Amino acid sequence: MILKNGLVFGEKDFSRRDVYINSAHQIVPEPEGGDEAVIDAEGLYVLPGLLDVHIHGAVGCDFCDGNGESLSQIAAYLHASGVTSFCPTSMTLPEERLSEIFKSISEVKEDGQHSHIAGIHMEGPFLSSAKKGAQKESYLRNPDVAMFRRLNEAAGGRIRLVTIAPELPGADEFITELKDQAAISLGHSTASYDTAARAFQKGACHATHLFNAMPPFLHREPGIIGAAADNENVMVEIICDGIHLHPSVIRSVFRLFGDDRVILISDAMRATGMADGEYELGGQPVIKKGRRAALADGTIAGSATNLYDCMRNAVSFGVPLFSAVKAATRNPAKSIGAQDSIGSLAPGARADIVLADRELNLVRVI
Repeated sequence: MILKNGLVFGEKDFSRRDVYINSAHQIVPEPEGGDEAVIDAEGLYVLPGLLDVHIHGAVGCDFCDGNGESLSQIAAYLHASGVTSFCPTSMTLPEERLSEIFKSISEVKEDGQHSHIAGIHMEGPFLSSAKKGAQKESYLRNPDVAMFRRLNEAAGGRIRLVTIAPELPGADEFITELKDQAAISLGHSTASYDTAARAFQKGACHATHLFNAMPPFLHREPGIIGAAADNENVMVEIICDGIHLHPSVIRSVFRLFGDDRVILISDAMRATGMADGEYELGGQPVIKKGRRAALADGTIAGSATNLYDCMRNAVSFGVPLFSAVKAATRNPAKSIGAQDSIGSLAPGARADIVLADRELNLVRVI
């Protein structure tokens, strides 16, 4: 297959060039030859398929339902929305339940109609009760290396990202022991600047939904946000649904961290793509009204927006298009060590491609 005449996302900007796809569904530098299908992308952006490294659910389903049917419905919705890879994200639950949930990832088809599972994001149970957000407090526990290894074995070694609160007992050992097995992210935490900086020095490399479920960025107490800004090896997630963060904060994060270190996420829950009403997240009731999803006490409980719409929001808030696309494709892939196969249109990558018009309306997903 050949995509011709489109404006193609590249290393530093967009350029008009052809994109070649071989019979193994990979990007290649030259056409295979023979009678290849040609798609005219005149007037369209040619983007890598998006990667959401933090998503719980959509269309009435949740990863923590623990069955392949629910996960497949999420994957089909995401694919149709331009999100061609994702890390299904767990909630805080007992170990035996998480073990069964993690096994379900093997049941999603790789058929070109479902989003590719790039790995699991384990959000909890190693979180602070003071910053639990929508996580269920009774299931929280201190970081546990042995527990992680048991769960990763159940997942077939596919946990790519794990969120912890670095102030908890056992966190230092957890980071030291596991930093080479998964990307370790700081979040749902009360950590001070010094505690977070020590965690990053030991090998943590990621911050979960920056600003949310962590201390604010204050001039004398900069906390996790300040420590992440000071460490050039740390990448940070932001939820760009227009509810979790003010547009000014979105713009400021890109200026503070640069567009190489920002990752757009949805943090979507099962109400995404659904009508207003009552849903569930982590065993707790959630009310969706418009684009807002919240617990009964008003605590924001994930989002009701997919990543493609978050990327469009970022552009509407004033983030340059190239930076916004990068933060939804290349950066998340790099953060979980998958940059050679997803998140780009470089030779050798999966041919997961989004065609969009100049207003970023989705035209086609390949």
